[in-house]
Amino acid sequence: MSTFNNTDLAAFKDVWVFCEQRQGKLMPTDFELISEGRKLADELGVKLCGLLLGDNVEGLAKELGGYGADEVIVCESPLLKDYTTDAYTKVICDVIQEMKPEAFIIGATNIGRDLGPRCAARLHTGLCADCTHLDVDMGVYKDFLRDASTLPEAKIDGMNYAMVLGEKHDVSRDMKMTRPAFGGHLMATIICPRFRPSMATVRPGVMKKAPFDQAKADACKIVKPNFTLTADDIQTEVLETVKAAKKLVDLVGAEFIVSVGRGISKDVETGIKLAEELAEVLGGVVGSSRAVVDSGWISADHQVGQTGKTVHPKVYIALGISGAIQHKAGMQDAECIIAVNKNDTAPIFEIADYGICGDLFKVTPMLIEAIKAAKAAK
Repeated sequence: MSTFNNTDLAAFKDVWVFCEQRQGKLMPTDFELISEGRKLADELGVKLCGLLLGDNVEGLAKELGGYGADEVIVCESPLLKDYTTDAYTKVICDVIQEMKPEAFIIGATNIGRDLGPRCAARLHTGLCADCTHLDVDMGVYKDFLRDASTLPEAKIDGMNYAMVLGEKHDVSRDMKMTRPAFGGHLMATIICPRFRPSMATVRPGVMKKAPFDQAKADACKIVKPNFTLTADDIQTEVLETVKAAKKLVDLVGAEFIVSVGRGISKDVETGIKLAEELAEVLGGVVGSSRAVVDSGWISADHQVGQTGKTVHPKVYIALGISGAIQHKAGMQDAECIIAVNKNDTAPIFEIADYGICGDLFKVTPMLIEAIKAAKAAK
């Protein structure tokens, strides 16, 4: 660390994305983050680089180029075949100290949540965890605030500087990292003004994956830096990888989601059963608001919202969900939103493409039968 000056901001350049692979397969989060990283790199006017670690993984690198990476930095070693905190942290930090990226993004997966803090501590820089939105360009960030916050226009217009150690700091080149705070009841935007790289872990599913471009994949450059890694650097040994048999609902990948809210409270069992039947005829899955999970009516892997999953389905049906801002943040980018609620002033109707003011216990069976009839007619 003696020759690595993380306060010399001008020495750092480019946006990096940690591209997680497991058993020789890239994770879906990689493509989301590369797509988002492309936007940030364009705003900064720098290159976007994927960082891929493993054993014999170079063949995976070109695919990352298809989603926007200019380069993929590939670090290969038999000692990197299985993820260990010690090995991955050493290699990543050594390469970062040598090549000096100004921003480093990691998916907030189980591996990313372990790796990000360790790397940030070793590099003596800041890390914003579990982000749901990233920006650099101030104009783009201010537009985001106008849409997603209740801040007055005058306050937004004045957000060009931050006070850092009693002095004004121009934030125009800092990465603005937005994440839920206080249990999702408000959003906080964090910057890392004094140190580089600025680091963020990003919640899976919140960033949109760009279309794959074969020409970009073919043009992607592969970089293989020198690094050293020995068995003495690793304090743990992976003896066996055992996959859990527990089946979790795949909200992030679903095209149709039927979510239930507090409106099912008068008959929880029937409400969930109706949601399951509607999801089944649509070929989708069941989601929920946080209130349903907190009440113990459904497991946490069904939760949609700031403190749950962020989803982008073709159709999102909200049954008995009022539409608190924390829930809307997790589903408002669905292609089509259908809301069913007895309260005609429920906030969910503000973003719904189709709103039905009525009792979900009466409306949902009608929807199920109508969909079945439409399918039979075909």
